Amino acid sequence: AADWRYAAEQFVKNLPDKVIVHRSECNPSRLTFDGVDRMGERLAEEVMDVIRRWEGVSKISFVAHSLGGLVARYAIGRLYRLSAKMESASLPGYSSNREAHNAAPHIDQPYEASIGGLEPINFVTFATPHLGSRGHKQLPLLCGLPFLEKSASQTAHWIAGRSGKHLFLTDNDDGKPPLLLRMVNDYDDLHFMSALRSFKRRVAYANANYDHVVGWRTSSIRRQNELPKSNVLMNDMKYPHIVYIERGITEDGTSKASSSVGTQVIDLEANKFTR
Repeated sequence: AADWRYAAEQFVKNLPDKVIVHRSECNPSRLTFDGVDRMGERLAEEVMDVIRRWEGVSKISFVAHSLGGLVARYAIGRLYRLSAKMESASLPGYSSNREAHNAAPHIDQPYEASIGGLEPINFVTFATPHLGSRGHKQLPLLCGLPFLEKSASQTAHWIAGRSGKHLFLTDNDDGKPPLLLRMVNDYDDLHFMSALRSFKRRVAYANANYDHVVGWRTSSIRRQNELPKSNVLMNDMKYPHIVYIERGITEDGTSKASSSVGTQVIDLEANKFTR
C-alpha cells in the first residue's frame, strides 16, 4: 500500500494539472476473499462515483497489482459501453449496453467504445495472475512439488474463500465455466475482451524471479515453452530491472505481443518482465 501511495503522489507531483489519481478503497482486508466478480462489481461502482465527482474528466487509465489486475479486468467488462459518436454527451451508468454492442454500425454513424463514459487509454498490470494459480509453478512458493500444487487447488477456498476458487479455476457457479475462463472473452452482458481491447495501450509486467506468489507464466500470459530463455534476457544499464521486452506488429502497424490461452487469444501491446 505504501508503494502505491508513493506512486500516486509522484504522478500528481509530476503531472499536477493533467491527472487525477484515485487509489481504490472498496476492497480492503478480508473483502479480498469475496471473489473476483464481487470485488469487480464494487470497483465498477467506485469508479463511477469518482467519475461523477470529477466533472470534465475525459480519459481513464487503470494501473493494477496482483489480484487487483483481475478485479480491474472484471470492472472494465462491466463499465464498457459502445455508443454512437454523435450521441449527445451524458454520463452513463455502468449497466450493460447489449443493444448498442450487438447492433451493426451504420456507415454514417460509427460507434466508439468507452469505459464509464470516458476514453480508455492505458491498462497496466503488475504481477497479476491472469491465468490463475492452478498448474505447475504457477504458485512459486509451492516449489513446483506436484502433491503440494494438487492440495493447494483443492484447499485454496478454505484460505482465500471464493477468490481462491477463482484463482484455481474450481468455481462452477450455476454450471458456468470458471470465471477466469469466461473472462478471456465477452460473456453474457460482461464485455471483458471488448473492454480490454478498447484501451490504446495494454501492458503486463511480470516478475521473472523472486516472486513467490505469482508465477512468471501466469503474469506474462505464457505457456512454459513460450518463456524467454535466459540467454536472450537483456541487460540495460539505464533500466536494470527490465530483463525482457517482447513486441510484435499488428495489421495496422502498431506494436503488440500476443499469446494464446487454450483456444482463446489475448493480445497485449507489450509484455515487460522484471526481475
